[in-house]
Amino acid sequence: MLLLIQYTLIFASVLLLVALGGCFSEHSGVINLGLEGIMVIGALGGALMMRYLPSSTPAFFMILLVLLGAIVFGVAYSALLGVACINFKADQTIVGTALNMLGVAAATVLVKAINTAANPDDVSSEIQYAGAKRAFLVNFGSFEFNWFMLIAVIMLVIAYVVLYKTRFGLRLMACGEHPQAADSVGINVYKMRWAGVLISGMYGGLGGICYILAGVSLWKFENGVAGFGFLALAVMIFGQWKPTRIALAALLFGFFRALSNVYFGFPFLMSLNLPGSVYNMMPYIISLVVLAFTSQNSRAPKAEGIPYDKGTR
Repeated sequence: MLLLIQYTLIFASVLLLVALGGCFSEHSGVINLGLEGIMVIGALGGALMMRYLPSSTPAFFMILLVLLGAIVFGVAYSALLGVACINFKADQTIVGTALNMLGVAAATVLVKAINTAANPDDVSSEIQYAGAKRAFLVNFGSFEFNWFMLIAVIMLVIAYVVLYKTRFGLRLMACGEHPQAADSVGINVYKMRWAGVLISGMYGGLGGICYILAGVSLWKFENGVAGFGFLALAVMIFGQWKPTRIALAALLFGFFRALSNVYFGFPFLMSLNLPGSVYNMMPYIISLVVLAFTSQNSRAPKAEGIPYDKGTR
């Protein structure tokens, strides 16, 4: 049971971080379907930091620098979405899909190049970080606490306060609801949308490094992040673009994702004689069922996905 709780919390942390990133972007009026690619690139930034930092680096600085690496890479990659969709008014769905494909490919090529430069016989796309990973873990007997669980809660509180308790957040949401009205009272819609996209890159990058640190001590970047970016979008929609509801949705989806890791420890589930692949598919099946029943009542920001034209009223 403790193992189920542990995996539920870490997977929920991943989904929460990435879904909050999508929430900021869509509240500004930009649909960010590229969260999957941002997660991969953010994970790359954090993994490279873990690879090259000396093993003697104190745990606090290790955590801080790894988070910084993931954020920088995630924000930089999300800027591609901003340039294409805000400056050039490209189709946001197509650009997001392209970013997902490009993220995995670019990370794989870069890691292979780094490995080959260090060892000509090594053409893998793996980065090992077993030693650095220990900085993020605290053992309490049979329960393993990951600092990302606390980081996710902190980022949730920050998201709630920023969106609902600050002038910036209210202006951001105004740009996603009625950008022309926001512009008429002096709000720079383009800047606010850029802010939403870059914040989503920050959250997505953190979610990416959290994902690859959830279980293993090395990561093969050609594997991507197993659809967690899309699962986070389902969490965001189910949570009605509200941080607190997104947190509850992340726990629900994280629970079903955790079952695929620990179902063998529950005699009742084993007695069903279902193949392990069924449990692996469970969170994605649940997401389809949930969205099928709740999508009609979803209230997305009215102007999301619509390029802003200053001349349109």
